[in-house]
Amino acid sequence: MLANELGRRGVSAVLVDEKPGTAFNPQANATQARSMEYYRRLGFADEIRQAGLPADYPTDVAYFTRYAGYELARYRLPPSGRAGDLIKALSGSWSAAELPHRVSQKFVEAVLRRQAQRLPGIRLHYGHKLISYAEDEGILAEIERLDDGRRMQVRADFLIGADGPRSMVRQSLGITYGGETGTQRDFMGGRMLAVYLRSPGFYARIPHAKAWMYNCFNRDRRAFMAAVNGRDEFAFHTQLRPGEDANAITATEARVAFQRACGTPVGCEVLSFQTWTAGHALVADSMQKGRVFLGGDAAHLFTPTGGLGYNTAIEDAVNLGWKLASVVKGISPAALLDSYEVERRPVALRNTDHARRFADSLGRSTPAPEIEDDSEAGSEARRAAGAYLEQHARAEFNIPGITFGGRYDGSPVIISDGSLPPPDSANVYVPSACPGGRAPHAWLADGISLYDLLGFEWTLLQFGEVASADLLIEVAQAWGADLELVQLPRSLRDLYEADLALIRPDQIVAWRGSASQAATLVDVFARALGRGAN
Repeated sequence: MLANELGRRGVSAVLVDEKPGTAFNPQANATQARSMEYYRRLGFADEIRQAGLPADYPTDVAYFTRYAGYELARYRLPPSGRAGDLIKALSGSWSAAELPHRVSQKFVEAVLRRQAQRLPGIRLHYGHKLISYAEDEGILAEIERLDDGRRMQVRADFLIGADGPRSMVRQSLGITYGGETGTQRDFMGGRMLAVYLRSPGFYARIPHAKAWMYNCFNRDRRAFMAAVNGRDEFAFHTQLRPGEDANAITATEARVAFQRACGTPVGCEVLSFQTWTAGHALVADSMQKGRVFLGGDAAHLFTPTGGLGYNTAIEDAVNLGWKLASVVKGISPAALLDSYEVERRPVALRNTDHARRFADSLGRSTPAPEIEDDSEAGSEARRAAGAYLEQHARAEFNIPGITFGGRYDGSPVIISDGSLPPPDSANVYVPSACPGGRAPHAWLADGISLYDLLGFEWTLLQFGEVASADLLIEVAQAWGADLELVQLPRSLRDLYEADLALIRPDQIVAWRGSASQAATLVDVFARALGRGAN
C-alpha cells in the first residue's frame, strides 16, 4: 500500500520482501469500509470488491455447535454485489463512500502488487532480504537475493520497516512493544492452528445456509473458519487444546481438527497449515527514529478479532505516504514526519484495545457442557448461547465507530477550532468536521460521492459563495503543493458547520472556518504542511 501511495506521487521506492511473492495463505479476511474508501481514492476499490467471494455470496457471520450441528446465531450481512446500491441508501453511522468487503488478504495483496508494479519508480524485490542498513544523511541498505546470495546496496532517503512482529528494523532501533501478551482464553488466547484447506463437498454436507464466517462453539473444539472463494476453499482456525503439541501437528491432524469442527465426515485437502499465537495487544513504544519508520505489525500486533490489524496497517501507509512525499519533494520540512507517530500511535493503542475487548467477549464465553445435547437442558443452553453470540456479532462486525472514528487530536499539523469531537464509540459513528477526524461524507444529488470530488492531495471545500481563495492557490503553486478548490452547495454547510474546510490527502479535516477567516488560509495551510505559521 505504501508503494502505491508513493508511486502515485512520483516518489521512487524499493520494496524488499523475503517471500517469493504475495501471500499464498488467506491471512486477514475483512477489509473495513475505511480501507475501501482509500482503495477508491487510488482508483481500484471495484477491483478489490470483485475479488474473493462471488458477488451473490452472503457475508453472514454464523455460529454453530458444530458446522453440521445446531445453528446458534447468525448476523446477516449483504453480498458484495449489493454494496454499491446499499451504501447510497445508508446514513448516520454508515454515511460513507464504501461498505466493508469480506475478502482474503491474499487477493488484496495481489491487487496492490499489480497496481504498484505499474507505477514508474517503484521496484518490487520479492525473494530479497534486508541484511543491514546504516543511517547518515540518508539510508544505505544492504539487500540479499535469497536464491543465490547475491547482494546489492540501495541508497535512499528513508527506511520503512513494515517487516512484521519480529521486525528486524524495530529491533535494530532498540524499540520494544508495550501492552498485553500471552493472554490465555478458552478461545482466541493461546496457541492456534491455521489450516488453509480445499473441501469441494463442504456446502453439500452442511445443512445450513451459506455464511462468510463459520464459528464453532462447543466444549471440544472451538474454531472459526472464513470462506475464501465461495466454492471450495476455506481458512480454518482452531485453538489447540491442552496436550496438543504445536510443534508436532501434521496435515492429518489438521484435517481431523477440521472434521471434528464439522461434526460429520467432510473430505478436505490441506493446502497449508501453521500455528500462531492469539492473545496479543501490543504497540511499539515508538514508531519512528531519525529516518526510519515502523508500520503494520512491526508497530502494532493484534489478536485478529474485528479485522483491525490489517486495516490499521493500511491507514499507517496512507498517513505516512503523503507526508514522505511532501518532504521528499521539498514541499514540507522534515519536521512534518514527526506527526506520523503523534497521529498513528494513539490510534494503534485504541484499536488494539478494541480487538482485545472483542477477543475477551468471544474467548472468555465458555460453552455449557450440555450445549450439544438433544435435551431440554441442551436446548436452553443453545438459546442462551445464541442470544449472547448474536449480541457479540453485532458488537464485533458492526463497527462504524472504530472504522471511521479514529482521530488525530493534538497533532501539530491539525488546526483546532476549539470544538469537541463526538464521543468515541465502537458501534456508533457521528459524522463531524471537527478538525482531526475523517471528512464527513455525502452523496450528492447526481449520485456522485463527495470523496470523488476531492483532489488526490489537498482540497479546500467551499460551501456556497465565500471569499476568494486565489491567494491560497497562488501560494500552494509556489510551494509545489497540489490544492484543488471544490465548491459545494450551501445545503451541505450544516454537515461541516463551516463555510470552508481544508481536507488533507488522507481525507482528514485539517481545518475548518468561516468566510471571515479566509484571510488566514495561507497561515493555516502552512501549518497543515508542517511549515509553521507563514
